Amino acid sequence: MSMDKDFIEVYGAREHNLKNIDVKIPRNELVVITGLSGSGKSSLAFDTIYAEGQRRYIETFSAYARQFLGGLERPDVDKIDGLSPVIAIEQKTTNKNPRSTVGTITEIYDFLRLLYARASTAYSVETNEKMVAYTDDQIIELIRQQYDGKKIAILSPIVRSRKGHYREIFVTYSKKGFLQMRIDGELQDIAPGMMLDRYKTHDIELLVDKMLLNDKVNDQRLRSSIDHAMQQGNGITMILNYETNETTFFSRSLMCPTSGVSYALPEPNTFSFNSPKGSCPTCSGLGELKVVNVEKLFQDHNKSLFDNLEEFFEVLKNSSRLEKQLEAIYVKHNIEQKTPYKKLPQELLDNIMNGLTETLNVELKFASVKKTYKIDFEGLNEFLSEIMEDKNNPISNSISKKFGKKIICPTCEGKRLKKEALFFRIDNKNIGEVAEMDLISLQKWIEDAPISMTANQQQIASEILKEIYIRLSFLLDVGLDYLSLNRSSRTLSGGEAQRIRLATQIGSQLVNVLYILDEPSIGLHQRDNVKLIDSLKKLRDIGNSVLVVEHDKDMILESDYVIDVGPKAGKNGGQIVWEGEPNKMLKSDTLTSNYLNNKLQIEVPKERRKGNGNFLKIIGATGNNLKNVNLTIPLGELVVVSGVSGSGKSTLINETLYRILNQHFFRAEKDPMPYKKIEGLEHLDKVIEVDQSPIGRTPRSNPATYTGIFSDIRALFTNLPEAKIRGYKPGRFSFNVKGGRCETCQGAGLRVIEMNFLPDIHVECETCNGKRFNRETLEVRYKGKSIADVLDMTVNEAVEFFEPIPKIYRYVQMLQDVGLGYITLGQQSTTLSGGEAQRVKLATELAKKQTGKTIYILDEPTTGLHFEDVNVLMKVINKIVEFGNSVIIIEHNLDVIKLADYVIDIGPDGGNKGGKIVAEGTPEEIANNPKSVTGKFIKEELKNN
Repeated sequence: MSMDKDFIEVYGAREHNLKNIDVKIPRNELVVITGLSGSGKSSLAFDTIYAEGQRRYIETFSAYARQFLGGLERPDVDKIDGLSPVIAIEQKTTNKNPRSTVGTITEIYDFLRLLYARASTAYSVETNEKMVAYTDDQIIELIRQQYDGKKIAILSPIVRSRKGHYREIFVTYSKKGFLQMRIDGELQDIAPGMMLDRYKTHDIELLVDKMLLNDKVNDQRLRSSIDHAMQQGNGITMILNYETNETTFFSRSLMCPTSGVSYALPEPNTFSFNSPKGSCPTCSGLGELKVVNVEKLFQDHNKSLFDNLEEFFEVLKNSSRLEKQLEAIYVKHNIEQKTPYKKLPQELLDNIMNGLTETLNVELKFASVKKTYKIDFEGLNEFLSEIMEDKNNPISNSISKKFGKKIICPTCEGKRLKKEALFFRIDNKNIGEVAEMDLISLQKWIEDAPISMTANQQQIASEILKEIYIRLSFLLDVGLDYLSLNRSSRTLSGGEAQRIRLATQIGSQLVNVLYILDEPSIGLHQRDNVKLIDSLKKLRDIGNSVLVVEHDKDMILESDYVIDVGPKAGKNGGQIVWEGEPNKMLKSDTLTSNYLNNKLQIEVPKERRKGNGNFLKIIGATGNNLKNVNLTIPLGELVVVSGVSGSGKSTLINETLYRILNQHFFRAEKDPMPYKKIEGLEHLDKVIEVDQSPIGRTPRSNPATYTGIFSDIRALFTNLPEAKIRGYKPGRFSFNVKGGRCETCQGAGLRVIEMNFLPDIHVECETCNGKRFNRETLEVRYKGKSIADVLDMTVNEAVEFFEPIPKIYRYVQMLQDVGLGYITLGQQSTTLSGGEAQRVKLATELAKKQTGKTIYILDEPTTGLHFEDVNVLMKVINKIVEFGNSVIIIEHNLDVIKLADYVIDIGPDGGNKGGKIVAEGTPEEIANNPKSVTGKFIKEELKNN
């Protein structure tokens, strides 16, 4: 009944900061929810509508099934009518498993495996010849044609090119009644006690039958002998021509006609790197190996080898045995232990790294008794590799981080598959090469693949190719043409992962579903925005309701219906300020509409800063898709790095520049991507990366604990006369330790009541009424407020309250300046949005004493921010630059790019077509540069100002 309604009707929503709101959302339309960061958009879309949809779905399961799923709480809402099944496409849930790739998430790789299992051509690993597979009738026909009138022997291959004496094999086959074997090309009788040289490589074949092949030999005998030979030889038989002494192989499975190498017939899991049948045996299908990083093991070549290994011995804890072995190698080579590393002979270093074949005499002392032991030394490479692979070893992780590095697997060259799997080809390409193509090239290959196939293969492949083509089209529609199928999902940004799931959903062609998306335009260049909006319209047009939480101007104006939540954020938000069609919204007077119709604007600075005259230069950066890039960053300026998605911005800034600086200033363990050299480090004293990751993972963490002011607040309460009389220490005012906290809820303020097969219920603790502290602690008051009252204050209230105390005031003032006046000091950090968490970090950095030599790196700081929030954020960032610091921002948002002092545009496209610096200069210079894709959009933006 409810499905016929034209609206999803929400009555009395009170989740988080929502003020008991009623809202009607039109069905089967593209609806955008917008508003300030923290105004309650996500509370309405995800925590109310999506949560209720999820709960109703789980309610349909039996009570027995629900107890394993863990229940879902009913959102704080009176009722929701007209709700369809809900699918949320959020940003957070990317898979960090190294085995998960773009191909496996989108299921395209599963279709490719099926394609290669059913329609590929096999080639020999040894000779690269086309493999053949025969039926029994074909084998008999071929033997008759090739050997008519000739004397032949029918053989079964038993051993191929392996060492051993093989006495057991001769005994076994002798007992079965066989008389002769062909050993290393010679026929010999099987004699009692027969043995071969165990140190030589042998080929052994069993003689099953011999005959002069003519019309008198009937097919029955030939078939029986062949069948018998196949059984003994695992599906392979050999025919020996007595005249020429040459052999030919025949097999029911795939086989090389020259060398006799055979493969089992391919199955989809032959091409799966997650199955033992297909994965590369060296790297177990990961495509990379963890090996010893010699540079990290021996960092200072002027010191001795033992001095270099000191840090390693510390991590190892018990290293005496290893030290004795190394000393013995020095004795063997007659070299002093104090010799600097750079003067050590290569032979000694080889022995230390790769081990010795001879036995060493080592003196070990136990309980004052000296004994000489004979020890085989396997080498540091082997020793460290064993520790790194043993996940049960407590030091495995720290050894891996400190002394390991990842390299591409030399066996499969990063393709993750067994050698045999890579010798099945379609259109002269194996599945590993196809997975490495970017998606545009892959689509072209899929179109052309049938030309190289036989008619039979075309018939088998047509449906599979069609499925792959459709899925690829959807991925290209959301602007992901630069990705490849073998790209690991852990390297995807939140926006990319979200758009992949969006493409998968469009591909599933479901109807009557409510899709809720969380800012799908994140990380997307203006150029690709149109594609994304078209994809969402496609989803709507096949009969779905699409609800998008979004700040993007184009998305708002292209939607069918807009809901503006506000008027401000936090406690001052949670109301519907305006709802209706976007063209009517432009005439209204809300904060959002004023930015949309240009009544309000983020002002472009009158003049651009010129910096302090110093530069930071990276020369020859070649990580991922970078094409030997030389980067020059003017210091003391606001520098924005722009470019289309996948052009190499993150590789250059986050994975090369940030890691170089992080290693230089803080000895970080992550290695930067390859580069030749860096200049200008002497002009900086530290690097700070401010990202949108949560400021804490548990509800016990909050803005007061993160910024450090909670320690100062506790110290303030400890110094009050009442606290001194009672003998309270700072721990008394902490809700994390025993003493001052409420022990009923252990300082959480909430109690969890388990309901067996119903969802757990969180109720306010009845002892402390949600205050977190016990009665005695709350009796200590400062200006009439207890510690719990202080944690419940908003930042705006705290600014007035703590004005006389400079240390605390400085931090709360900064939180207010970055636009977070509405959050409370004790708000659980898990309830802060990404944008809010980032601004808490920025405020914390700003409140510290400035040196003017710091470089800040921000990756898309405008994620989740409304136009007004962007305005506030940019004022704060400008303040950082005013202190003399340098700020680098990776950004697509034109409001940020137009405020930059210097823009570096990377492109010209994504993936292999990117990786170059296309343009650099002030925004005005970029706007006039015809090579820059970003330039066109900046030009428009600057015109509007």
